[in-house]
Amino acid sequence: MDQLGSMRVFIAVAEGRSLAAAARALHFSPPVVTRAIAALEGRLGVRLLNRTTRQVNLTEAGERYLADCKRIIAELQAADDRARNARLEPQGVLTVTAPVMFGRMHIAPLLRDFMEQNPKVTVRAMFLDRIVNLVEEGVDVALRIDTLTNSSLTAVRVGTVRRVVVASPAYITANGAPRTPDEVEGHLAFGSGRAPWRFRGAAAASAQPRMLLKVNGGDVAIAFALAGHGLARPLSYQVEAELRDGRLQEVLADYRLEPIPVQLVYPEGRQAAAKVRAFVDFSTARLRALPALRQ
Repeated sequence: MDQLGSMRVFIAVAEGRSLAAAARALHFSPPVVTRAIAALEGRLGVRLLNRTTRQVNLTEAGERYLADCKRIIAELQAADDRARNARLEPQGVLTVTAPVMFGRMHIAPLLRDFMEQNPKVTVRAMFLDRIVNLVEEGVDVALRIDTLTNSSLTAVRVGTVRRVVVASPAYITANGAPRTPDEVEGHLAFGSGRAPWRFRGAAAASAQPRMLLKVNGGDVAIAFALAGHGLARPLSYQVEAELRDGRLQEVLADYRLEPIPVQLVYPEGRQAAAKVRAFVDFSTARLRALPALRQ
């Protein structure tokens, strides 16, 4: 019998003042109870009980040990209850990560509403333009704009986006719009500059415009495009409002690549805590309703 089991036997014997009563209460045979107490006293090197033919009494050491055992068992039960309740009621700290622009535009607004509906949950938001290791960095849920490659994660698709090439009407008026991917090379552009721009179609799989500014922030490239300085190639959700109101226009739409999935991912699957399941359910409904994710 393990130590916790022996402690529970000891508590039953001490409270019932009887080995036989403890055996009945625990559904053990009397010899099992006797051996458990003997082993416990042998391990501790101290007598916990004084036994007579009619009754069992605690020694002074036994009185102190009983109080400690009750406290330890109560704390263990409380820990079990907290873990169990975490699956039943959303509570505790929820850590969420998303790309910077997506987090600012779409995750932050829904976090406010989620916390109002779940007052026992506090949120730690990490908006980063890198892939976060959920387990190593203690993240509960991530918004990923990519195809899921880690099969150990659970993923819920909330929409899709595309890469789009955009320019302002003023730039198009002054410089014309590229009609095929190879014409991109004659235009000015803003972006990361890490790789050529890829397009659909084997004949023009990629092209590289003249990068006036290499920047890792999509919002900066979009701002330069809005100002009429050249082309940008953001994700469609990043310029949904600008395309809708005409401040930017899409070019080369016929050469778009396939849509990119937008997914909520988390590591626990069916064993996810209530705070995770509640956030995924809440966010899925909100994000799927966004026009920007219907590409």
